[in-house]
Amino acid sequence: MATGWELRAERAAERYEDGVARLSEDGDERQRQLTRLGNAAWAAGLSFLMLGRRDDATTWLLRAAERYRESWPLAPPESWGRPIGAMKARLIAGDRAGAEADARWALEAGAAESGSPIGRYAAALAHLVLGEDADVHAESLRGREDFPAEVAEALSALATRDAGDYERAICALLADFERRDDFLEDTPVADTVLALQVLADVRALMPALESPLLPK
Repeated sequence: MATGWELRAERAAERYEDGVARLSEDGDERQRQLTRLGNAAWAAGLSFLMLGRRDDATTWLLRAAERYRESWPLAPPESWGRPIGAMKARLIAGDRAGAEADARWALEAGAAESGSPIGRYAAALAHLVLGEDADVHAESLRGREDFPAEVAEALSALATRDAGDYERAICALLADFERRDDFLEDTPVADTVLALQVLADVRALMPALESPLLPK
């Protein structure tokens, strides 16, 4: 009998397959359903990652990224959570080329010109993925009441390549995850930490982290 992460993976895959079977042709409902499919695939991917099943995790995380991108043309303006989700999924899956393609998509769609914090987040993340200067976008997120301080500090430290600041920020972000009760798709994984750690590794900044919310 499946238990724990196996059960989460199984249920997420079932939600995904059920959603595919009921995918609407109506524009607004279709983009909503595609996003739900992305979320279900995301949950399956993270669950397989926690099980140590890397190949299955990669398959599902890339599927999530594809669904998020597929939903974009039909989505309302400022739906920056979709390119953010796609970039994070590809980073965690180890698909650097795909993450870079999605970063260019976010910037071409106008993330850098967005006045919203989530748009600025998308821009900062995109520039970091591409290895470009992200200082302006990351700095604009610091000190805001409508954006998580721990994420802003981690983005800023990555942009400036400050190892000490990054370690403090990512540890604070992990602690924030560990205090949470609610997670997307009821999947208790510190997903943002995982994605930012990939970017930190590229910059030789990655500290060792341990948590029940991270794969061993």
